[in-house]
Amino acid sequence: MTVPTSLGDFHAITIDGKDQDLGTYVGDVVLVVNTASECGLTPQYEGLQRLYDAYAGRGFTVLGFPCDQFGHQEPGTEEEIASFCERNYGVSFPMFAKIAVNGSDTHPLFAWLKSEKRGLGGGRIKWNFTKFLLARDGSVIDRYAPQTEPDALIADIEEQLAVEA
Repeated sequence: MTVPTSLGDFHAITIDGKDQDLGTYVGDVVLVVNTASECGLTPQYEGLQRLYDAYAGRGFTVLGFPCDQFGHQEPGTEEEIASFCERNYGVSFPMFAKIAVNGSDTHPLFAWLKSEKRGLGGGRIKWNFTKFLLARDGSVIDRYAPQTEPDALIADIEEQLAVEA
């Protein structure tokens, strides 16, 4: 088995049930976020959508991965999650099916992300809305705490957008 080195080494199921090769996003600057609909940080969807709207035309995307591992704050079905995100925050960036980000069922993408950028408390994801910024080549640039507002990432995103693929 080869060791993953890039976002392009992974697949995930979209929120509408399709297998998605994440290699599709290599070439873009990508922000990967574990999300939840009933969290105190849920309003960050608005900021994530603002980033997507502002930078998508320059080769940036947000990938949202709902997770129900923190306080049962993502109890809905994929259809309910998609409807909630669109209705309340106008989310149009790619969303995926619910996944685990910690434990024995951790999605392989998040296992890799955590191994690349461990965070202050070790490898575990501590809460909803942990963010990982990936370069155009699919490598991990940085990890941001759940409380870090999306707008605080603008300088880092712009720096990565200035780098040619």
